[in-house]
Amino acid sequence: MKIKNQAMLITYSDSLGKNLNELHQVLETHLKDVVGGVHLLPFYPSSGDRGFAPMDYTKVDEAFGEWEDVKKISEKYYFMMDFMINHISQKSPYFQDFLAKKDQSAYKDMFIRYKDFWPNGEPTQADVDLIYKRKPRAPYVEVTFADGTKEKVWCTFDEQQIDLDVTTETTRNFIKEQLEFLAEQGASIIRLDAFAYANKKIGTNDFFVEPDIWEMLDFCSQLVTPYETIVLPEIHEHYTIQQKIANQDYYVYDFALPMLVLHGLYSGSVQRLVHWMTICPRKQFTTLDTHDGIGIVDVKDLLTDEEIELTRESLYSQGANVKKIYSSEAYNNLDIYQINCTYYSALGNDDRAYTLARAIQCFAPGIPQIYYVGLLAGENDIALLESSKEGRNINRHYYDLAEIQQEVQRPVVQNLFELLKFRNRSTAFSGTFSVEQLDEQTVLITWENQDVKATLNANLATKEFIIQETIDGKTEEIFSQK
Repeated sequence: MKIKNQAMLITYSDSLGKNLNELHQVLETHLKDVVGGVHLLPFYPSSGDRGFAPMDYTKVDEAFGEWEDVKKISEKYYFMMDFMINHISQKSPYFQDFLAKKDQSAYKDMFIRYKDFWPNGEPTQADVDLIYKRKPRAPYVEVTFADGTKEKVWCTFDEQQIDLDVTTETTRNFIKEQLEFLAEQGASIIRLDAFAYANKKIGTNDFFVEPDIWEMLDFCSQLVTPYETIVLPEIHEHYTIQQKIANQDYYVYDFALPMLVLHGLYSGSVQRLVHWMTICPRKQFTTLDTHDGIGIVDVKDLLTDEEIELTRESLYSQGANVKKIYSSEAYNNLDIYQINCTYYSALGNDDRAYTLARAIQCFAPGIPQIYYVGLLAGENDIALLESSKEGRNINRHYYDLAEIQQEVQRPVVQNLFELLKFRNRSTAFSGTFSVEQLDEQTVLITWENQDVKATLNANLATKEFIIQETIDGKTEEIFSQK
């Protein structure tokens, strides 16, 4: 199914109900016209990282359901699936075959062996210092083969996530088979997870390595284009990388928006937000929240270092039940550039601030993606966080059907549903965008498409706003917060 200019829900298979069948019930019962698309986070058998250490892309984890359950959703909603282009599970049949047969394995070329990659089998300290890495040391895990020998293989993230050598014919064939299979299963969009880490090259920082990364992106895109499927590279880094990719006519993520909206609502100033909306890509998916933390690195130079620090400190002081330790090594936080918190709690569980934040997202350039916890204006789940000691679980609450039935009745959730229904139905959002700073605290955002115009006039200090739609010269108030 082709992409629609309608809001997309991001969810796990077992977070809105306990499986895909219950998720389908939730979509049909509560979310009709609220979302037009679904990003189903990895639903394949996996050995770690909540699905992001996939063992087999051709299977659906039995705990969630089967392919028929996936198709029930993908046939009704434009649909996004994940492909972890950088890595695969240590427990995958490919890596297990490599451990068993070593140099005789048909898959030996799929992985980056230190002995082959580095000139002397090991990186120099200068090499290690250059790498854009998630660990304080060189990114590797030492593995033991069936014959008792040991080797280091490249491992950027968790030890269950073994990096792939995307340059070899063996890996290219693997990528081709998996992407074509997922496209055949009904993927409108295939998200290339951890995309910027995929290419490694000596003498570089091994992150968004040009020009290699462009060849990789084109290779993936060309594989799925015959299926009317697109690829979406997932990258958290400086905003100029998203602009570069958008300039090549690919969809990108707006990962800068979450911090910019927080800064605007904490400070009452619209200036930084207006600047970004003026220069940001138009062909993009917007986010305020995802399954990960709230990204900091994405707003460097869109906010000054002082403004970033002010926003971080405001989050900890004004947010509800969020502490710095939740984003630290004590809670298994891999990424020091993310803050673990729900977006609702980041705004102090304040309904007015939250509703305005979502109104801004609905009017921002791009298609809004709404994470399931955010869709229900979920608070920080401290119990899940403490029971698991996993920082990101603060924003990964498990909702059962009875709880969802209760949550959707809250006024803040009903208001969000109304905003999203309007965003999905108004043809204004397929037209031209403009943004104007009326004063230090007030922004006017306008979408215009032939005879239809939609406007958001918002004061970030008072949290007052009004949304109007004009059709054939007749103006109607759609939503207001006094």
